[in-house]
Amino acid sequence: MQGMKGMRVARIVWAAVMVLSVASCASVQRPEVRQLPERVELNGVPFFRGNAHQSGPHVLASMFNEQRIGTTPGLLTKPLKLPQAEQALQGNMQALAEQYGLMVYPLVPSLSAVLTQVAAGYPVMVRIADGVVWSTPRYAMVVGYDRHKQTVLLRAGMERRRPMSFNAFESAWKEEGSWAVLILSPGQLPAQVDKARWLKAAEALARAGQEQASAKAIQTLEAQQ
Repeated sequence: MQGMKGMRVARIVWAAVMVLSVASCASVQRPEVRQLPERVELNGVPFFRGNAHQSGPHVLASMFNEQRIGTTPGLLTKPLKLPQAEQALQGNMQALAEQYGLMVYPLVPSLSAVLTQVAAGYPVMVRIADGVVWSTPRYAMVVGYDRHKQTVLLRAGMERRRPMSFNAFESAWKEEGSWAVLILSPGQLPAQVDKARWLKAAEALARAGQEQASAKAIQTLEAQQ
């Protein structure tokens, strides 16, 4: 009997150790995101549901509406040269945003860079590998995160609120090249703006025929310095 009691006690102790271990892992904060607010959700970011064309037109329309440019995914299909040019979708979306006088500001490929912008109030456009068995490219927006739960919150495909763990997001994001951009007006500045990347985006605006918007973006940067 004493032997059986000893085994039961051992099992209870082992279970308690495992629970504490899991809880400890869940509570560990990544150093690069520890200084950010614990939880952020950008509830007001527009959302257009849809899976067609990797959800590119849907996400771009959402980003445009965030900048008070009224449009719909259907209205963007032809300017994006879809469905014929789906392989060139990323470049065509950037070019179209520039034609509308918007800055396309690329982020460095790190989770902390994405969360820093979300914490500053900016949705981040990303491309991830989407699917369980067979993955396909999917454009989405990061609109929130929870440091305690270690999750990001996406607008993706048909889902207005899709939570993903930090690890799952980073894996799906890396599989598609860790591409992430902000689409901003020339009068806005990203959090912790990188001067060289901002000026390069302003030059792209000028090449797209948006000289006034380009000049405004440069003035906005200079005003901060």
